[in-house]
Order: sequence, then structure tokens, then C-alpha cells
Amino acid sequence: MIGWLQGQLADRWQQASRCGLLLVCGGVGYEVQMPRRQWERLGEIGSALSLHIHQVIREDAWTLYGFASRAERDLFRELVAVSGVGPQMALGLLGQLSCEELVRAIVQADLRLLTQAPGVGKRTAERLAVELRTRLQERYGSTANPDETADLALPASSGAEALPGAVRDELNLTLTALGYEALEINRALRAVATTDQDLGPEADAWLRECLRWLSRSQAA
Repeated sequence: MIGWLQGQLADRWQQASRCGLLLVCGGVGYEVQMPRRQWERLGEIGSALSLHIHQVIREDAWTLYGFASRAERDLFRELVAVSGVGPQMALGLLGQLSCEELVRAIVQADLRLLTQAPGVGKRTAERLAVELRTRLQERYGSTANPDETADLALPASSGAEALPGAVRDELNLTLTALGYEALEINRALRAVATTDQDLGPEADAWLRECLRWLSRSQAA
């Protein structure tokens, strides 16, 4: 498998929404697709270039996808592992958002930001958030802004530790669908978790209290 290439940029091309280049390495030219953000920043023809590569082998084609950093390539691999997300959709996400922005959007279930990428609908955005949130948090750590860090962490008191990850995901998706921002949702969860109420692990009770808190917060 090809994992990395270093050579000279011989050509750059665009076909509809697909962006790519021809990279000459040791007298061999490799056609490589890449995210638009990186494609737009390519140097002059003949300049030196190295790329981290993800290779897809099918019966009818061998396709190479190139990335400026290993982190971007690894995030691409996480994306295409999600049901319904193919290489072109993953390239679209990485072409629309930086690696850090994309991780943050997935971790915070920011469906409106995710659906700005070409071909990404609401259901796909929901799958990305549900399937990748925990794994991306473990791999990349917190991607929140310093001022938001306190709002993103739920305290392990007053029942918050009893809230399963799947229930928290469901709450995030439901409140996002109702039009609330990721930061508002995290603040509501944190506020409800610090009350003396024993809400247990059921999503309905948490949702009801979060909506009450959000309503009071907006009215203030």
C-alpha cells in the first residue's frame, strides 16, 4: 500500500467538484485527489511536494487521496469508516473545514456546520456525530476554544455520571434539531447536571429540564 509520496508537482486539475494533481516521483506520475482547501494552496508547477496518501483499491480502479498532514489523512480514514460517507463526501468535508474545525463540529454535534459541506445532509451529519464523537475526543482531545472549555465538560456530580454517552448524543441531536447552538446545549447540560434533581439515565427527563433551562436563559 502507498502511504506517502514525495516528488514534483507536474500538473493540477479539476473535474466538476473533484480536485487533484499529478505528482512525479522517480519518473512515475501519480494522479492524486485531494481536498479543495489544500488544492487551492498548491505551489507552482515543478515545485517539490510531499503528501500522506490513502489508497483505495477496487476491481475497476486504484485511487490515491493525498493530504498535507498525517492527521488529515487519519481523519479522512475515520470519516470514510462511517456508513454512508464515501471518499468524495469525506474530501468535501475536509475541503470545507479545517481539520480542527471539522473535529470540533463533530464532537459538538454542530449539524448546521457539517451540512455546509457538499453532499452532507442532516442524517449523515447526525451519523458522523453519533459514531465519531467519542473516538475523536479520545484521539484529538478537546478542540474547544479556551473560553468555552468550562462549558463543554459536564461535572461528575448530581447525576451527570449516570448519563450514558448514547443518551448524551441523543440529547445533543434533539436539541440541535430544535435550533439550539452547540454551546447553548453544553451549557444547558452542565447547568442541569449541577442541580439537586435525580433525573436518572433517561433522555426524556434530561431533555425536559434542558428545555426549561434554555427557555429561562433566553427570557433573561
